[in-house]
Amino acid sequence: MQVPLLDLKAQYATIKSDVLKQINEVLDSQVCIGGPKVAELEQKIAQYSDCKFAVGVSSGTDAILGCLMSLGIGNGDEVITTPFTFFATAGCIARVCAKPVFVDIDPKTYNITPALIEKAITKKTKAIMPVHLYGQMADMDAIMAIAKKHNLAVIEDAAQSIGSIYKGKKAGSIGNFGCFSFFPSKNLGGIGDGGMVVCNDEKLAVKMKLMRDHGQNPTYYYNFVGGNFRLDPIQAAALLVKLPHLEQWSAGRRKNAEYYNKKFAGSKVGVPFISPDCITIYNQYVIRVANRDALAKSLKEKGVGCAIYYPLPLHIQECFAYLGYKQGDFPQSEKAAKEVLALPIYPELTDEMQDYVVQSVLEVTK
Repeated sequence: MQVPLLDLKAQYATIKSDVLKQINEVLDSQVCIGGPKVAELEQKIAQYSDCKFAVGVSSGTDAILGCLMSLGIGNGDEVITTPFTFFATAGCIARVCAKPVFVDIDPKTYNITPALIEKAITKKTKAIMPVHLYGQMADMDAIMAIAKKHNLAVIEDAAQSIGSIYKGKKAGSIGNFGCFSFFPSKNLGGIGDGGMVVCNDEKLAVKMKLMRDHGQNPTYYYNFVGGNFRLDPIQAAALLVKLPHLEQWSAGRRKNAEYYNKKFAGSKVGVPFISPDCITIYNQYVIRVANRDALAKSLKEKGVGCAIYYPLPLHIQECFAYLGYKQGDFPQSEKAAKEVLALPIYPELTDEMQDYVVQSVLEVTK
């Protein structure tokens, strides 16, 4: 049996006619930059995320970059974040010439450990960037308390967590900014790159809108240097079709996660820990095993898709060698990188497919 890590064709088949209709409306209008589709998506994402404002951008990466630029973070500044995340989190900090300062993760949630943040704060620290990894939000109450105490901005990297909830609050609605990615593999994925910034501060929203369009206001007059971070209206059109299905799709992932959890009970497979404060969307279903590499090799041979998120923490990546970190500095991140493995979790999975995945995993881990 073949069970891919993600089957976007299965999802697309259920909405194909609606997506094509929306895209044709964009093409017929020939409004190919901005326009009503982008504005409608911004309004609906803001509402869905319990935020006052939303600004469509070209990718989740550019969402983070634009937020840093809008906050005026740059040369000589420091931003505290996690080393166990996708490259864009720290890469964007480096791109504005600020310094990524890493703090280790909680071994159960894989999110940044709030208790370690305060020790990393210096006079140069300007912001904290927690990552809501794998679809589960970080401990935002503790993070916001630290930020308030030290007058720091908070940028929520919620690229994997649109619709996730922490103590009744939606991802992106707590910090100064929240950043979403619409990369096709996300729960709400486009048909290419796309992203969104949400916030509750009108001044920041206005600044972000200017920042995504080279910083011009009015046209051809520039008060500051921005970038070309605009969201494509064809992406907005496709996302408008998908958004009404998002809650159902995320619920389907939670149902599949429960099925896995029951099947793996009593085995050597470490299943995801979900904080009682959180409702996750399971952008990934990540197990933890001691013989991860052997398991990954076996699963691929059996036709079961899997992936490692992430095999090498950022603090020991070659591009960040100048920061001076070394192996052993963040042991929880380094240990997780050797043991985590994502399994298929998309809502279109059948029980038969999940049983095959479970059987294939247990054959190696028993």
